[in-house]
Amino acid sequence: MCGIAGIMSLDGTPVSAVDLGSMCAAMRHRGPDDEGFHVDADVGLGMRRLSIIDLAGGHQPISNENGRVWAVLNGEIYNYRELRADLERRGHRFATASDTETIVHLYEDEGSRCVERLRGMFAFAVWDAPKRTLLVARDRLGIKPLYFASTGARLCFASELKALCALPDLPRRVDPAALNHLLAFLTTPADRSILAGVRKLEPAHLFVAEPGREPRIERYWDVRFEPDTRSSPAELEAELVHRLEEATRLHMVSDVPVGAFLSGGIDSSTVVAMMARASSRPVKTFSVGFAEPDFDELGYARLVARAFGTEHHEMVLEPDVLPSLEDLVWHLDEPFGDSSAIPTYLVSKMAGAEVRVVLSGDGGDELFAGYERYLVEKRERRFDPLPRAVHRLSGQVSAALPSWARGRRLLGHHALVGSERYLDAGTLFPLAERRRLIGSDLVAALDADEPARLATALLRPGAHWLSALQEFDLHAYLPLDILTKVDRMSMAHSIEARVPLLDHELVELCARIPPDLQLHGTTSKYLLKRAMRGVLPESILTRPKQGFAVPLGRWFRGKLHDVARDVLLCDTARQRGFLEPEAVREVLDAPLRGRDLDLHTWTLLNFELWCRQYLDGGGRAPSHATIPAVTLAASA
Repeated sequence: MCGIAGIMSLDGTPVSAVDLGSMCAAMRHRGPDDEGFHVDADVGLGMRRLSIIDLAGGHQPISNENGRVWAVLNGEIYNYRELRADLERRGHRFATASDTETIVHLYEDEGSRCVERLRGMFAFAVWDAPKRTLLVARDRLGIKPLYFASTGARLCFASELKALCALPDLPRRVDPAALNHLLAFLTTPADRSILAGVRKLEPAHLFVAEPGREPRIERYWDVRFEPDTRSSPAELEAELVHRLEEATRLHMVSDVPVGAFLSGGIDSSTVVAMMARASSRPVKTFSVGFAEPDFDELGYARLVARAFGTEHHEMVLEPDVLPSLEDLVWHLDEPFGDSSAIPTYLVSKMAGAEVRVVLSGDGGDELFAGYERYLVEKRERRFDPLPRAVHRLSGQVSAALPSWARGRRLLGHHALVGSERYLDAGTLFPLAERRRLIGSDLVAALDADEPARLATALLRPGAHWLSALQEFDLHAYLPLDILTKVDRMSMAHSIEARVPLLDHELVELCARIPPDLQLHGTTSKYLLKRAMRGVLPESILTRPKQGFAVPLGRWFRGKLHDVARDVLLCDTARQRGFLEPEAVREVLDAPLRGRDLDLHTWTLLNFELWCRQYLDGGGRAPSHATIPAVTLAASA
C-alpha cells in the first residue's frame, strides 16, 4: 500500500523534482516507511511506501532489467506469484520479490492490456521511456483512488487530492456540479472532484498519455448482473463457498500482521470465519460500538469473536469526537456526507496499534442484496400500477406544503415510480431544496448537471429491477461512498484495508446469482446465508439488518449543535456564497419543527470545514488548534 504521484511534461519543460517531492510529502500517512522518485526528461514518478510485501526489496519506483520501463503501485496484486512464475518461464528476470515488479514485466509483454490479468486492488502508473508513453490504471471496483489534472503544460496525478493541492499552480475553485452531487448523494461525482479541473479516474478505467496529446481514457472491464439459469442453487452455493475461501486466503498474503474489522454483521463475520479457517493462529479483530444501545452492535461482534477464538479488541465511541474532526476532514480529501467515516476513522486508529493490514466485509450488501432499501423498493413497487393521477396528486400536495413540513418529503417520494423513486430514497436534499440552499451564483449548475438525471442513465433498462439496483450501487454508491471512506480512514492511520468480497472473480460469480436467491421473500442475502449456515452462529444469520449508523441526532442535540451553528453561520461561511444562510438556518432549526435533518447538517458542516482546510488553508495538514476546539470553547 502506498501513495503514488506523477508529473508528465506535455511541452518539453523539465519536470520539477521539488513539486514531485511536495506531492509525496502531502501523503506521508499513506506510506511512512519509505519514499522513492524517478525523474527523466518528460516524466517524474514518486511514491510513499507502506511496506507490506517484500519489506526489504520492495522499494519503488521499480524498473525492468534495462531501466527503460518504470512503475509505481498503490495497492496489492494478489495473483503476483502466479504471474511471476509465468513471466519467468518467458525469460523475464526479477530483481525483487515484490508484486510491483510483476506489473513492469507484464507491461513489457502485453502493454496496456496487462491490467486485464491483474487480480487485486490497485492504482498504478507505468512510464515507457522509449515510447514516451504513460499508462495509468485503476482497479475494477475502485478500491484504490486516483486523481489527475492538467496544470498548464503538464499532466499530474496522485492517490489523493491533497497531493495535487501541493502544486502551486493548481486552481482552487469549487466545481458547482460536484457541490450539487454532494448535496444530493453525499459524495462528489465518479469522474470529477470538488475542485474544478481535477478529475477522478473511474474504476475499471485506464488512460494512456503522450507528450503533446490529451490522455486517451478507456474502460477495460465491466460486470452485469445476469442470472445463471443453468446452475442449481446447490451448485451456486458450493461455488460461492469456494470463491469466498479462495479470495480470503489470497487477501491474507502479507509479510506483516493481518487483522479484520468485525461489525457482527454477516459480511464481516463471513470474512472472519474464512480467515479463521485459513490461519494457524488467532485472528485479531477490531470493533467499535456506541453508548447508545439502538446503534450498538458490539454484542454481535463479541459473539462472532468467541465463536472463532479471535483476539478481540473493541472501543465504545462517545460524542466527544470534536478533536478528531479536523483530522477526519483533512484525510477524507473531499467533502463527504457519510457520518460513518467517524467510527471507521477511530476503529482504524485502534487497529493501527496492532496490525498493518485489515480485512473488511465491505461490498457484501451490493453483491448479495443486503440493503434495507432493496426491501423497501420491493414493497413500494406494488404502488406503481396506481393511476398516474394518484401519483400526480401526491406530488402536487407535497409541492404545496412548506419546505419544513412533516410528511412533505414522503408525499413527494410516492409521487415517483421505478428508478426515480429508488434514487429519491437515496437523495439527501431533493432538487427543490437544493435550489434554495445553493448560492444564487451557482444555481445554473443544477440544471446542467442534475445528479438524479445522470444517475438514472446507470440503471440498466430491461434488467430485473433488483439486478439493476445492485449494478447501480456497485458502480456508484460503493466506490464513491463506502470504498472512499474505508481507504481514507484506514490510510489516515497507515494501515492497509483489503476487501476480499470485492475480488473481481467473486464479484463475477455473485452477478450470476438469480434475484430470488438474493432477495428471497423478505430474506436478504439468501444464498450467502444458506452458504454460511453451520459456519456462522445462527443468531448472526437471523439478526436484523443494522447499518454502520452514527447517533448524529443525539450528538447534534449536544455539543455538536453549537459547533454546527457557529461554523455554518459565521461570517466566513456566509461570505463564500456557496450556501444561502437562511436555507442553512432552516436546516439547523429543523429539529424544532419535528424534522430529522441531522445527516443534512453533518454534510453541510463537513463541506464548510473542508473549505477552511483546502480553500483557506491550501490543503495543509491541520494544526490541531483550530476550528472545532475553538468553536466549542466559544460556545461553552
